[in-house]
Amino acid sequence: MKKKIVILGAGESGTGAAVLASKKGHEVFVSDFGKIKNKYKNVLSHFEINYEEGKHSETILLTADEVIKSPGIPDSVGIIRKLKEKRINIISEIEFAGRYTSAKKICITGSNGKTTTTLLTHHILSKAGLNVGLAGNVGQSFAMQVAEKNFDYYVLEISSFQLDGMYEFKADIAVLMNITPDHLDRYDYNFQNYVDSKFRIIRNQNQTDAFIYCVDDPVIINELTKKRIDSKMYPFSIFQKIKGQGAYLDETNICFNIKPNFFTMTFENLALQGKHNIYNSMAAGIACRIFDIRKDVIKESLSDFQNVEHRLEFVARIHGVDFINDSKATNVNSTWYALESMSNPTIWIAGGIDKGNDYSLLKDLVGKKVKSIICIGKDNKKLIDAFQDVVEFIVEASSMEEVVKYGLNMASAEDVILLSPACASFDLFENFEERGNKFKKAVSRL
Repeated sequence: MKKKIVILGAGESGTGAAVLASKKGHEVFVSDFGKIKNKYKNVLSHFEINYEEGKHSETILLTADEVIKSPGIPDSVGIIRKLKEKRINIISEIEFAGRYTSAKKICITGSNGKTTTTLLTHHILSKAGLNVGLAGNVGQSFAMQVAEKNFDYYVLEISSFQLDGMYEFKADIAVLMNITPDHLDRYDYNFQNYVDSKFRIIRNQNQTDAFIYCVDDPVIINELTKKRIDSKMYPFSIFQKIKGQGAYLDETNICFNIKPNFFTMTFENLALQGKHNIYNSMAAGIACRIFDIRKDVIKESLSDFQNVEHRLEFVARIHGVDFINDSKATNVNSTWYALESMSNPTIWIAGGIDKGNDYSLLKDLVGKKVKSIICIGKDNKKLIDAFQDVVEFIVEASSMEEVVKYGLNMASAEDVILLSPACASFDLFENFEERGNKFKKAVSRL
């Protein structure tokens, strides 16, 4: 049935949703309160889709049959409240695109590790020769791929914001990596609200579907005691042996027990090292074995995978000092993993928009690993207060050029200078990519 569909936000997801809606015969209007990038304007113009920028015309928006909202728009903004008052259905791009594909969907979420796990899973399935798309919070818009391509499988990284707008959508394989406090400013500073959002990944699943989860995560395990799970469950752990189907660490071997096969590989052969990457590799391996991907393909793929840009990315070695870009670490738990993986004295670059962070989780690690901290952000008081009794030197910088110069002056040979902000980017940088790229550019000028 033809609907009047309004798209709020003309970024990657919004533009893709607009194209799909137009191709399916709906009346489409795109509205962005900011300025639309030229590359997206060109797409909208090519498909003759009406749009506006710099405003939201309520006379048009409030007559919609359905609204597809960008995940970056919080529910607290005025136009969203008005749409809800009129009981207009508001959904995510993922929900909308899911209506128009019969492809198998592996959907991955978590506070940390979801991007790496998504890319690992896509890498394995691609290497196995499957016709597979990569979408969601990474890669090209899911809706655009459904509109323009014909994949048999999709690997989707799905954020909590995208999950919030999903109702009828169903994952064939749902992966939940972990749950730690993040984006609490979007959830009324109520952690349970955020937990509930993450568990929407298993919404609508039945006995033919799979749920892969980390049994070492206390929040997940506690939540499972409250819920009825209809899908087949596949836990993974590095601390305990999984008795049924799943994956676990046995001394130096990662063991995958997915019927009808059992196989192992040493974690030393993983392309990505560190405790967090053992978890990522386990989750990706389980998902691919469920689709009967051969064990030799999985082992080879986990061994030759290339690291994600902006996630513990080696940038350069200058005067014996390693520069590491971990700008994708936008919450405390991501930074915990980064610091935990450091084996040399570390100069830690942190700061940005605080999302209700609890820095006490980092204090022990910072005390053991960090020799000094460089804060970059408009308001660093909370960071400084949290660590002024833990490290001897804390300085503030106003640009990436200052950051890398301060870092190199503080460092000795064999030290590490680590950008791992533990905060969102939006006070000084548009997003984590811009922050990471400016860091790399500043290092290249040394």
